[in-house]
Amino acid sequence: MDMIQRVYIDTSVIGGYFDEEFDFYTRLFFEKVEQGVFKIIVSDILIAELDGAPDNVTKFFKSIPEQHIEYVEQTENSIRLGEDYLNEGVVGKASRTDCRHIALATLSNADILISWNFKHIVNIARIRGYNSVNVKYGHRILEIRTPREIIEL
Repeated sequence: MDMIQRVYIDTSVIGGYFDEEFDFYTRLFFEKVEQGVFKIIVSDILIAELDGAPDNVTKFFKSIPEQHIEYVEQTENSIRLGEDYLNEGVVGKASRTDCRHIALATLSNADILISWNFKHIVNIARIRGYNSVNVKYGHRILEIRTPREIIEL
């Protein structure tokens, strides 16, 4: 694989670095980021969510070299697409932020979105739901995986 994969990460991936259940594959993922295999796409949503995070989490995030990060911001279109997921019943209103992550990853043409959020994001029924809405509104299919799944790529 010569092409650098552009990988949209949500906040669970940063937190996963310090979570016993997820740290092994999360750390392997960030090693691959350091090696230039993956470029992470970071949104203004993630930055805002890190505001309330523990110091070690924010410190870790700030330690990621800038050349491995691409920043994206919400737009009217991404917010609208996030609402489309809600209106189509993919997830409930409490998951609005998750929907905004999915929408941003879709519209920024991420190769993959990774997350450790199994309830609202990385779960076959949700993935099919998000992608059926994407197709319905003329957007691309988004690959949604866990860090563990993309390490083997």
